[in-house]
Amino acid sequence: MEDRIIRLTYSEKAIRLHRLYKGKISMTPKISLDTMEDLSLVYSPGVAAVSMAIAKDVNESYKLTNRANTVAVISDGSAVLGLGNIGPEAAMPVMEGKAVLFKKFAGIDAIPICLNTQDKDAIVDIITNLAPSFGGVNLEDIAAPKCFEIEERLQHIGIPVFHDDQHGTAIVVLAGLINGLNLVGKDPNAVKVVISGVGAAGIATAKLLKTYGVSDVVMVDSKGIVCKQRPDLNKVKQDILKITNSQSLQGDLADALKEADVFIGVSAPNIVTEEIIQSMGTKPIVFVLSNPDPEILPELAIKAGAAIIATGRSDYPNQINNCLVFPGIFRGALDVRCPKITVEMKIAVAHALAELVVEPSADFIIPNSFDPSVVLAVSKAITSVFNN
Repeated sequence: MEDRIIRLTYSEKAIRLHRLYKGKISMTPKISLDTMEDLSLVYSPGVAAVSMAIAKDVNESYKLTNRANTVAVISDGSAVLGLGNIGPEAAMPVMEGKAVLFKKFAGIDAIPICLNTQDKDAIVDIITNLAPSFGGVNLEDIAAPKCFEIEERLQHIGIPVFHDDQHGTAIVVLAGLINGLNLVGKDPNAVKVVISGVGAAGIATAKLLKTYGVSDVVMVDSKGIVCKQRPDLNKVKQDILKITNSQSLQGDLADALKEADVFIGVSAPNIVTEEIIQSMGTKPIVFVLSNPDPEILPELAIKAGAAIIATGRSDYPNQINNCLVFPGIFRGALDVRCPKITVEMKIAVAHALAELVVEPSADFIIPNSFDPSVVLAVSKAITSVFNN
């Protein structure tokens, strides 16, 4: 009851704040405009020479405009937070919020763009044609499975396109897991990881963990374990099955978690019981990331024997928060103008985050979002991989 009251209070405060300021962002010029000479330099006639310089060499757009420090934050409103398909207008407050985080943490100017279409071909065409205006694109709150295809098809447009709901979560999960497994003395190659939720975050996490070296990953959706015996799997689930569930397990979440070493929940609240946690292997690691209500309350998981807990919430230790990665990733990518974010970069970022925790403990496996060293460490990881 108390938690509901707190969240209601935040909701009321947020509405009041947004109504007062009519949103969270504005545009501020870098150059003064006080005289006719200023006007002649900023606009006509002086700006014509700037345009002609870019016409001769489009790379000059990164030096003569703000493109090198500008990211488009793009959504179609089809999967906004945990609210579902609420449309582009309703997505705008979230995209504005993302723009604020870009500026606050990495000094990047981000422009929220909410599209009045949910057709994947149209989205790809729009973003491809917007590319000359930006140094990078952050895809946000686009529903699975189309988000996978949209991101993949945009990898050739010459600027980095990064779907944060997929890879941001996956990278921070891996960073926390690196420290968590070290704490409990387990080898990534020898653990069984169960992921509940086969959407954008779950699929990306499974792929990244497999690339990192976790050999045994089992995925579970609302109908049970993703296995070859199920006739209802879409193409995305059929594809992820090629690298998961090597033991051909069948059943539900409880069946999957028997003797498991790690549980990663990116699904729904209150689907895990204390008994299920007790059925896991020794010193189990439990990441319950459903927001605002996790798959199991951390205090119940600890009572049942969980050695390490992480959540998506700020009021518990070990918050798995995407804002640990996307500002630094784009800062690094913009600084060296890399055309795409590779899997090697993602793993390097996870290691960089893990290494920022000098003395890991059960309550401290991941840096704080406001740690000033995070953006620098993440951006250096990106630039180091790109330069090598």
